[in-house]
Amino acid sequence: MGPQPAAIAHVAHPRLWLPGYRSVAVWIIDSFWTDRTPRLLRDRPHVDRLFITDPQLVSEWSGQTGLPVGVLPWGSDTTRFTSAQEGTDRPVDVLRVGRQPRAWSDDARTSRDAAAHGLHFAGRPPFSDDPARNQMLVREAMGRARVVLAFSNLVSPAPYTHPTRDYLTGRWTDALAAGCLVAGTAPASAASLLWPGATVEISPTSRDDAWPVLAQLASEWTPQAAADRQSEARRRLDWRYRLRDLCMAMDWAVPDRLTAELATL
Repeated sequence: MGPQPAAIAHVAHPRLWLPGYRSVAVWIIDSFWTDRTPRLLRDRPHVDRLFITDPQLVSEWSGQTGLPVGVLPWGSDTTRFTSAQEGTDRPVDVLRVGRQPRAWSDDARTSRDAAAHGLHFAGRPPFSDDPARNQMLVREAMGRARVVLAFSNLVSPAPYTHPTRDYLTGRWTDALAAGCLVAGTAPASAASLLWPGATVEISPTSRDDAWPVLAQLASEWTPQAAADRQSEARRRLDWRYRLRDLCMAMDWAVPDRLTAELATL
């Protein structure tokens, strides 16, 4: 598994082309970077099958590598989130997570506007240099929120995002795993990877148009709706399903621990 295509070259090992492995699979998470494909994946016999997270890029990756290409979409560790059924209310109406379009980037302004519409807004969660603690802080923040703001990279660009392709990330999958509704601009792939009603579109540029929608979403929130959303996320989005599908596609035995964890979902 590699975070992006170029990383695969750094994990190349002699046993990829010497006897030792019956079969080899590569799974690229940020598969939208098709221009960064290492030579290791271009018409070489060392890899048997390639997996990507972006379903719309199967043909392009197949053409570049000559490999059979499967899709294992972005997921979430859904069991790490507190059950929505354990709480009856959430004090945060709207939570900001990650980068935002220019119109939504000022948390102080968004907080003032939210209050004017009778809503409680929370800015970005605290950041930690420890990745595990950082994820814990994000999970805790989402567990207190009804709606999470998340906008596609095409309307909230940054130097590290792809300039022309949008894509689903953990902001969407983790928010849904927490039982939150996601409002903003969803990537095009959300239509096939998520389910109807998982996201709601609001304007990335016109705050005046967006606030009535956010106010209605917050007012219509119920604990049962959050629990239903969380249940759907566990059924569709957990990373364990991706690992199981990888094993099955490669004709590998599904590890006993993975089978046991799947049973808990």
